[in-house]
Amino acid sequence: MLGTVVNSLAVIIGGLIGVLFKNVIPEKISDALLKASGLAVITVGIKLSLVGENLTLLIMSVIIGTAIGELINIEGKLDNLGALVESKMKNKQSNIALGFITCTLVYCVGSMSVIGSIQSGLSGNHEILFSKALLDGITSISMAVSMGIGVVFSSISIFIYQGIITMLAQFMQSLLSDVVVTEMTAIGGTLIMAIGLNFLEIKRIKVGNMLPAIFLPILYYLFF
Repeated sequence: MLGTVVNSLAVIIGGLIGVLFKNVIPEKISDALLKASGLAVITVGIKLSLVGENLTLLIMSVIIGTAIGELINIEGKLDNLGALVESKMKNKQSNIALGFITCTLVYCVGSMSVIGSIQSGLSGNHEILFSKALLDGITSISMAVSMGIGVVFSSISIFIYQGIITMLAQFMQSLLSDVVVTEMTAIGGTLIMAIGLNFLEIKRIKVGNMLPAIFLPILYYLFF
């Protein structure tokens, strides 16, 4: 749970900074920090992807998992959910409620929170969530400038949502071998690299549609 706790605290700190110094922080600095964080995320992804030993499994899992995700359209459904909630909240609730809902969707409805929480629960490695904490902390500064204190309260959603996924992953760990966990981590690292590329705005990759790839090593080692 350490990664989730750090992530929640980062949003609280970033949100408070945004509220207190909303007239001081230039937009270009916030944007530059996001780009730098994107590079850091890619570095973390590369490091994690190299822990795997079965390169063929990694490649096939990413390809097949992405095909499954595209057919299901996971990312599209997540985007639609976010748009639906935001449209219902906008102009109907206070800025606090709008900030809370919007930031909850931004921080929780994403592949990095899922991948990071799974890795944290399976292997006790919090690198992804630490990187996410940095990104969320920076983002919450700019969010709080426009949406106010509601951004800070979204940390509660992060703690509950990622905490549940982490605990479920810890339960799965007792059912999985070290080899399976290692290969799942490597695939997760590959997806993390894609998230970093999205932050750099090099090429938009639908990482949400790649999420099924993480779980394919379970099936592979179950049957083979």
